[in-house]
Amino acid sequence: MKRRTFLGATTASLAATQLAGPAHATSPTATGPTAGQYTVVARFWGSMPTGVTVSRHGRIFVNFPRWGDEVPFTVAELRQGKPVAYPDAEVNREDASDLAGHFQSVQSVVVDGADRLWILDTGNPLFAGSSYGGPKLVAVDLRTDRIVRKILFPPEVVPANSYPNDVRFDLRRGAEGMAFITDSGGSNGVIVVDLATGRSWRRLAGQPSVLPDEQFLPVIEGEPLMIRPAGSEPMHYETGSDGIALSADGKHLYYSPLSSRRLHSVATGALADPDATDAEVAATVEDLGFKPMADGLESDDKGRLYGGDLEHNSIWRRNPDGTYRTLAQGTDLIWVDTLSVASDRHLYATANQLNRMSPFHEGEDLRRKPYLLVRLPIDAGPVRLV
Repeated sequence: MKRRTFLGATTASLAATQLAGPAHATSPTATGPTAGQYTVVARFWGSMPTGVTVSRHGRIFVNFPRWGDEVPFTVAELRQGKPVAYPDAEVNREDASDLAGHFQSVQSVVVDGADRLWILDTGNPLFAGSSYGGPKLVAVDLRTDRIVRKILFPPEVVPANSYPNDVRFDLRRGAEGMAFITDSGGSNGVIVVDLATGRSWRRLAGQPSVLPDEQFLPVIEGEPLMIRPAGSEPMHYETGSDGIALSADGKHLYYSPLSSRRLHSVATGALADPDATDAEVAATVEDLGFKPMADGLESDDKGRLYGGDLEHNSIWRRNPDGTYRTLAQGTDLIWVDTLSVASDRHLYATANQLNRMSPFHEGEDLRRKPYLLVRLPIDAGPVRLV
């Protein structure tokens, strides 16, 4: 059962089990480092967040996909601790009659090496399937807060059952750079975008390294994580390519299925070559061995990787020699989703309690607000390939 199927099942139950609370985030008034030296940056009392990113000047952006919660805006900037529709309320208005002109359901926000905000719109609210104009990659100039680029994905690259999940940028490739996107729906894989021309293509579709482990059975908060429909037999939770990160030198793209404890890499040179065959790209895939179950991945300029250990409410770092270290752990780090290394030499992460959603609990939504945005100090900065 793929993630698109699981999340599609959430829509009706979420609508029926909304938790009370104002649709805003608040900064803590007296919060210091807690276990593992992480600090709560914001608490969200409305819809659940997935993505987070931070500009060079410390502006923080988050997003809220339209999975069934009430989502007044799907992209926001944190201002004085509260999320404000970004770049404005109108473009955040879901509008099925103008798919290309509005954000439909944003899964990820990322600031690139040139300090532009890129917004990855799945075009797939409520997981009902997407149509041309919905799935897109949008750039905002942070100096003017205006949209300056919009790249629409054709159906042959992003079919209706796809789910563009997370994105990373190498601005040194081609005339204006390349974007690499994990697809967690459809046949799974990696989408490559030439930012100069807007052309895009798929790679690794259906390749074993992007597929979920069909027998994967994680234990989160003391309970085996399975799809548990009311009145039906539980099923394995199967989600493919999800987390993504670039090596500090830009030569390798790291990725991992969510339903897996394996980490893989692929040569970015092969991905970025539109004339390379699928076999040529697949030949550059490397199995890097064990990693904890993680949703998002991130990298720093010292060649290290980061992720959340969903089974142990923690955040880890993988060193260049392949060893792991737990950086933070806490009972409130429930389902660490997206991570972002910022110029202030901190790692930011969202914790959104995804494992407590109704499809895992026979239709009962066990999430308890607030959701969190946390950060912890690291001795490194972001990867900037410019």
